[in-house]
Amino acid sequence: MAHATSVKHRAETLSIENVEYFCKGLVEPQYMGTIIDKKDMKTLGRAQVLRRNFRFISILGFGCTLISTWEVILPLLSIGLIDGGTAGLIWGFTVVSAGFTLVFASIAEIASIAPTSGGQYHWISEFAPHRCQKFLSYITGWLCVMGWQCAIVTIAYLTGTIIQGLVVLNDSTYHFQRWHGTLLLIAIVTFSILFNTFLARNLPMVEGLILILHVIGLFAIIIPLWVLAPRKNAKAVFTEFNNGGGWNSPGTATLVGLSATVTSMIGYDCSVHMSEEIKDASYTLPKAMMASVGLNGVLGLVMVVTLCFTTGDVESILNSPTSNFPFIQSFYNTTNSYTATNAMTAVLIVALTASTITEVATASRQLWSFARDGGLPFSSFFSYVTVGWHIPLNSVMVSLAVTILLSLINIASEEALQAIVSLTITSLISVYILSIGCILLKRIQGEPLPSRRWSLGSFGIAINIASLLFLFPVFVFSFFPLTTSVSPKSMNWSVVMYIGVIGFASVYYWVRGRHQFIAPVAFVKRVE
Repeated sequence: MAHATSVKHRAETLSIENVEYFCKGLVEPQYMGTIIDKKDMKTLGRAQVLRRNFRFISILGFGCTLISTWEVILPLLSIGLIDGGTAGLIWGFTVVSAGFTLVFASIAEIASIAPTSGGQYHWISEFAPHRCQKFLSYITGWLCVMGWQCAIVTIAYLTGTIIQGLVVLNDSTYHFQRWHGTLLLIAIVTFSILFNTFLARNLPMVEGLILILHVIGLFAIIIPLWVLAPRKNAKAVFTEFNNGGGWNSPGTATLVGLSATVTSMIGYDCSVHMSEEIKDASYTLPKAMMASVGLNGVLGLVMVVTLCFTTGDVESILNSPTSNFPFIQSFYNTTNSYTATNAMTAVLIVALTASTITEVATASRQLWSFARDGGLPFSSFFSYVTVGWHIPLNSVMVSLAVTILLSLINIASEEALQAIVSLTITSLISVYILSIGCILLKRIQGEPLPSRRWSLGSFGIAINIASLLFLFPVFVFSFFPLTTSVSPKSMNWSVVMYIGVIGFASVYYWVRGRHQFIAPVAFVKRVE
């Protein structure tokens, strides 16, 4: 009764022409986007229930700040230094950046064909061979949902533990406690949830401001390093590899250590899951996605080269008391100032907190979209869009609940949490492979692709093939542990989590999911 009263009151405050849209759960006409957006939604068989208030700059900021390439490189620095060394980091980042540029060029083209919040599970439903469309789409939906939910935990966990590392530097009596990290993680995600609810209407403006912080923050960190830190020999930096994991060759070690640079460049499809909130999405989205890849690639390379020249003795900073974050010790060794180190690290903490805000937006839209098609238990609850707010509030709050539950695992076992966190990489890579593979198959078979406003043209087949050749080895090495001397603690348990998600989704599909899930292709009405 109270809900009905509030809805009635809200409707009475609207202008006459907007009442009809409000009662149907649709957004006001000014938020429905361009004529092409309306045509795309009609083609995809969807109703416009979210506001289209993102434009090029705001969605560029969304992609850049969510992935946070240079920011993520810092806390994952130890992985690359152990397996690969400075040469492995620089050349590995270069190769990974080039590879993901091809991958996201392929993804951008598909996004221009079908700009939907569903992303990969929709594309596979529409473009996979008919006999396996529904099942592959369903499994992809589960991988995407779980991958992005785990991504929230990943970035918030890094931020929380970096704060702990900073405390260790400033207070030698402090003992690193996992439950402290869990509480910090929960606090950061709760803050991010507030942005995605009460300030959701202003999120595009916030993303534009965060983009400025993203760029300026890089220089706030690297300039002190350029000015104060002693330089390593250029030949050593670019040619000396490290095999700290005991692999059979430095080359293998470098491939294993790529997980650090892969993590810093994966996930630019995040913008895809905001498709139904972007104005002129079929054109703006692919442009912004590729601009994000290019900008972050350049900023990331600058950070990698700077760190490799200024970190000092690798062994000493890897054994730093600042836990798993040797960059904090490197900052202190360079500046000899707690104040400067705290300020430089604070820039990183703020940037990663901003990334968490964006992660919540992406994960909640992916969850909402898959539920909209009946892909999850309690789908009607997850797919509800709050009247008047025009955001999937239930999905946003569920993302908070899932994050809290996953973060509690850290109290019992950091290794178990790390396995869950790594599910982000393996899930996203596998759905990239499936999505690009479906488009490549249609091209090879000579089937025409639907019209799109951002196309790879005659280079389509070559770029799709090169993307897959890059993704397959990255996918395989993402399951490797950091060292050959494997113990239950150092084992990479991500394979267990990955197979577990696919196994559960497959069983649930045959038991119940196939009766509830409506494959997105059933709604599509293309007229070419």
